[in-house]
Amino acid sequence: MKKNNCTDYSTFHSRVGNLFEWPACREEWEKYELTQDQVAFFHQNGFLGNVKLLDDLQLEILRNELLEVADSNHPGHHLYYEFHSNESQDPTTVLFHALGAWRLSPGFHDILWNPRFLMAASQLLGSKSVRFWHDQLFCKPAKHGGVVAWHQDYSYWTRTKPMEHLTCWCGLDDSKVANGCVQYIPGSHRWGLLEKPSLAGDLHGILEFLTEEQKSQFRPVPVETKAGHGNFHHPLTLHGSGENKSEKPRRATVINVVADGVCSDSDLPLLDGVPAMPKGKKLEGQFFPLLLDLQN
Repeated sequence: MKKNNCTDYSTFHSRVGNLFEWPACREEWEKYELTQDQVAFFHQNGFLGNVKLLDDLQLEILRNELLEVADSNHPGHHLYYEFHSNESQDPTTVLFHALGAWRLSPGFHDILWNPRFLMAASQLLGSKSVRFWHDQLFCKPAKHGGVVAWHQDYSYWTRTKPMEHLTCWCGLDDSKVANGCVQYIPGSHRWGLLEKPSLAGDLHGILEFLTEEQKSQFRPVPVETKAGHGNFHHPLTLHGSGENKSEKPRRATVINVVADGVCSDSDLPLLDGVPAMPKGKKLEGQFFPLLLDLQN
């Protein structure tokens, strides 16, 4: 489908290019498997860091495509579910945040079918088929990059049930404490659902919703990563990231997925611009493709 001379890649439910090679057999999938220790760490702590997802060529292509799709004059701009050239509530900082890049460019489309990502995602979801929920871009420019406040992803996603979701954050740059790497609170995925803070507001706004016991366990663990490496986390794991005061940018793409079978829990549109899906109906169709089918 084309509109304004731009292809809407959401109409393609398989790779449109050769950036990611699809495994031809079970043995080729196995080389991407997480270890038992990695899976156990995820379930114990609610996150898993530093999983290699992209090689140097894939990184270069995605960085170049990011420059194009971050332009508000991109011919496919209307395809975004959300687009914030600056979502930061602090006027001295900038946080670029957008949902829907998979619809605008072949690289951000095909990364959904990255076997490194899909193998790990299926394992962490309990060896289940993997369905797409939505993607995000987060960019913090050098010297004045804004924060992403401490939050639980599922607090923004209660319009879908059951809670069988998974987030993969993939860095397009080296990520350090100095430029605002992601930080986690180990074990917080067992705290239950908390109130929803403003995503780009007060970094520590979540503290007002925590019990005294939870506050005593609020000990952030920064996860520094090399470019092309990613972190996976549970939908209830508290995470956030600070300002970028360094000389280098901190750019990342995020892929949010669900176990196949998750349903709409609202009669309203699940994403802006996407047709409503009746409450109780399984996520499927153009905007929620099945990425890895373990039944076939």
